[in-house]
Amino acid sequence: MLYKNLLSATVFASGALAYPAASQLPDDGFPSPSTVQLQNINIAAGGTLSNAPPPPALNASSIPIFQLINFNENFEVAFFNSLIYNITNDVSGFQIPFGAEKASVLSVLRTILAQEELHAVNAANVVRHFNGVVPTPCTYKFPTTDLIGALSLAETFTSVVLGTLQDAQQGLSTNGDHGPVRAVGSVIGQEGEQNGFFRSLLNAKPSEKPFLTTSVAPFAFSALQDFIVSCPFDIKATIPIPIFPTLAVAGGGDVTPVNQNLTFGADLTGVAAAAPYYGNADAAAKGLFITYFSGQNLPLSVPIHDVAWHGNAISFQAEFPHSANVLDGLTIASLTTSNNFANPDAVPAATLAAPALIQVRIPIL
Repeated sequence: MLYKNLLSATVFASGALAYPAASQLPDDGFPSPSTVQLQNINIAAGGTLSNAPPPPALNASSIPIFQLINFNENFEVAFFNSLIYNITNDVSGFQIPFGAEKASVLSVLRTILAQEELHAVNAANVVRHFNGVVPTPCTYKFPTTDLIGALSLAETFTSVVLGTLQDAQQGLSTNGDHGPVRAVGSVIGQEGEQNGFFRSLLNAKPSEKPFLTTSVAPFAFSALQDFIVSCPFDIKATIPIPIFPTLAVAGGGDVTPVNQNLTFGADLTGVAAAAPYYGNADAAAKGLFITYFSGQNLPLSVPIHDVAWHGNAISFQAEFPHSANVLDGLTIASLTTSNNFANPDAVPAATLAAPALIQVRIPIL
């Protein structure tokens, strides 16, 4: 099968750093294509932007929703464009030595790239139509050194997108902006299709869970900061969504499907709500929790333990209760000051650091 060939091809690949394309963005006019360029992107994507008129009005609170969608899609366009470059040019670690398989993977990735470009253009058009500030593409860093690592990263951030778009629909509905909900739903379906492709290449079941893991905008926005080198605009001033300190999980987040303790760490310097816990391991163990998002379940909080402080940086362990909660696929973790949350939307207000992205992928062969 294709994924078996990919796995065997990359086992012996060297671990050289991935080389980005001369430009991280495709040479097709993105992010502001002309009419002719847009039609070429449509053809590559297998469909067009919607020709339906925009809603007559949009709540001001909904503008950041589309700014975040655009910000994320710009990142995805750069990622897939760089991945296509690496595969096409046989960059060390990204070689696919089987001609037919290489052509097949590149064909799919080029389609995905064009589809992500249309997602970005669509979100930018909404922001622009309602006089918001459109985030322009940034300069990015991609931490992968081989094809399997890149596909694993793509599957993870697409899973986060699938959860974040649920949050977008929820926010739009809460704001009374029902018009764009259908379009956001169509993107959820499209992203799910491409994630099934990534999961198949990674030797995992194409369909991850019966109900995909939800997320919230601040967690997605925070996760994206780890890929940013620089942006041609002030991120915090342009997109009014909170950014949390990174919550790292030892081992990079890929874990086996068993009950276990995971080790986490975060630098909480400057986090006002963390100040009462600085240097006090006992207080942190009594007052702080790891809170998990999995599927559509209520947030699950567990106490932290084995706490150590290094200045204002904290390290600790927390239970990952896989078996009782069937924590397959993506689980999103945050370090919180409380537990027993009524819904995911309540978690960011009590969050000190987030998100840690935990993946349980069970091989099918």
